[in-house]
Amino acid sequence: MNGIFRIFAAAVITFVTVGAAYASEVNLYTARHYDSDDALYQKFTDATGIKVNVVSGKGKALMERLASEGANSPADVFITVDAGNLWKVQKDGMFQSINSSMVDNIVPANLRGPNNEWVGIAKRSRVIYYNPLNVSEAEMAGLTYEDLSDSKWKGRIAIRSSGNMYNQSLVSSLIANHGEATIEAWAKDFVGNFARKPEGNDRAQIMAVANGEADIAIANSYYIGLMLSGKKGEEQQAAARKVQLHFPGQDGRGAHINVSGAGLMKNAPNKSNAVKFIEFLLGEEAQAHIVNNTYEYPMREGVAPSDLINQFGTGFKEDATPVASYGEFNPTAVKLMDRVGWQ
Repeated sequence: MNGIFRIFAAAVITFVTVGAAYASEVNLYTARHYDSDDALYQKFTDATGIKVNVVSGKGKALMERLASEGANSPADVFITVDAGNLWKVQKDGMFQSINSSMVDNIVPANLRGPNNEWVGIAKRSRVIYYNPLNVSEAEMAGLTYEDLSDSKWKGRIAIRSSGNMYNQSLVSSLIANHGEATIEAWAKDFVGNFARKPEGNDRAQIMAVANGEADIAIANSYYIGLMLSGKKGEEQQAAARKVQLHFPGQDGRGAHINVSGAGLMKNAPNKSNAVKFIEFLLGEEAQAHIVNNTYEYPMREGVAPSDLINQFGTGFKEDATPVASYGEFNPTAVKLMDRVGWQ
């Protein structure tokens, strides 16, 4: 009997050891491309003892990988930028609900996905940059996205291509608020006001304004922080100092808001750890780390944005359009942008 007991005890010990190792990790697939995030994941491990196994890559490639792996995917959490991308993963049935009162209390309903299957962890606004040497304060006063179809902006606007998800989500939000027909008419005139054929990333649009190639540009808010920080080189830092930032729609709907977001995978092997990880990202320490390293806006109230961003204004009015609508209207937006010749 003693021999049998010893064998049974050894089996129990082996099971517990394996179980403990399995419970002490979380598998993250992330499309965020910031080196500072690695330090953030280490903070989570230090606080919880849960190791973060990271698979990073471009959003589209990771989404294809998740689809290919299917139910056998080891992923627990998927992080990417833009609500439109998160919507696509949810539509393919790859997420499950995040049951967390903390998440519910911190993240506004309009910045979560249907059924709470994904949530924003940081915010960014798609704003208008302008060159004060070429654009007067009077021209910028009260300016909205809708106003950019006015002929007075002909040959003055820089923006990246229609293939960019940020632009697709902006157009989707406009469709959600005004309808397809109205925004198609708007988009025809808007495209007619471009200073040049769309090219380059968001920072290239800001550079174009600084260099006088365009008077105004549409780009995400955090890029000015990255440029001013010097992380993108002296040339971009100097260019960023020449431009100003305008939040559209302050007398109406507010400035367009998008998110970096996290979704809980449907077949997460470490579900409990995954929820803890998402909750950690919304904690004060993590939120402060994010805003001071990537220059996004915090999801959590009480955490101040980076000083590099705050200098352009605090407490601006945010558009409360549900970000899930960006995915819902994405196919319509893409076809519309193609019809109006937005390259």
